[in-house]
Amino acid sequence: MTAVPAPRVETDWLTLPELVEVLGEPLGRVRRLLDEFQLVGSRRDGALKVPAIFIVDGRPLTSLRGTVFVLHDAGFDDDEAIDWLLTEDDSIGVAPIEALLAGRKSEVRRVAQALA
Repeated sequence: MTAVPAPRVETDWLTLPELVEVLGEPLGRVRRLLDEFQLVGSRRDGALKVPAIFIVDGRPLTSLRGTVFVLHDAGFDDDEAIDWLLTEDDSIGVAPIEALLAGRKSEVRRVAQALA
C-alpha cells in the first residue's frame, strides 16, 4: 500500500519579471527581498520562481521572513521550506502558509522549531 501524499496548496509561481510587476518594485529591490528572505524562491522549470501565495495585497507576507529563518535553522533549504509551507501539516490542520495567512504565526513557528 502506497502512502497518500499530504494535500498541497495550489498556487501560481511568479518569475522575477512578474514579481517586479506585482510588487511594483525594481528588479534590484525584488532581489533584495529574496536575499533578505522576505520572499523565498525556488528554481522551477529553470527559472527562479516564488509562490504567488507569499504575496498579500502587493507585498510579501510579513510573517514569512521569520518563519523561513526558523526553517533554515532547522536545516531546511529554500526548496524544502517552500514545500513544507505549501503542504498540509497534521499538527496544524492546514498547510502552514494557510495558517500564516490566518494570523497563526506563533503556532506555525512552534511546529517549525520542533522539526530541528
